[in-house]
Amino acid sequence: MILSDKTIMEMLKKGTLEIAPLMEEQIQPASVDVRLGNTFSIVEDSSTGIINLEKEIKYKTIETDTYVLLPGQFVLATTMEYFSLPNNLTAFVEGRSSLGRMGLFIQNAGWVDPGFKGEITLELFNANRCAIELKAGRRVGQLVFAEMDQDALNPYCGKYQGQKGATGSRVFMDKEKN
Repeated sequence: MILSDKTIMEMLKKGTLEIAPLMEEQIQPASVDVRLGNTFSIVEDSSTGIINLEKEIKYKTIETDTYVLLPGQFVLATTMEYFSLPNNLTAFVEGRSSLGRMGLFIQNAGWVDPGFKGEITLELFNANRCAIELKAGRRVGQLVFAEMDQDALNPYCGKYQGQKGATGSRVFMDKEKN
């Protein structure tokens, strides 16, 4: 079941769902708007020009309130908001249609597991022929919350738990390498 604004507000008041910082106008009828944070990371060039999934990927991370995303460029960004989901709640990350129509694709796994705590890393891609100026604090997407029929048996406690800032891939930490 998708949560309504009323249920989201009740959960925030009770403290069963935590989102900070949060302004009341971010709460929409069936979602919560997320804003762009001020941390951006790009994959550093490697001497081979190949990303190897079994080795740690190096990133250059900067903190800035304005980032110019060049045409065809990919950058990791973060939400301003830090989330703490209870063990019976999951969320879907969705980009804003208004930004997609400008060629700004907000990609990511799209799924936030129950029990997750942290800022959400967003994968931004500029599909336009013009650069796009990104500003911290700008609404870039939304979280749609869905209540599960019961608490998760194994709530999230993975390699991104507690993340802050634009967090790079940790695929090299996977136990299975294929």
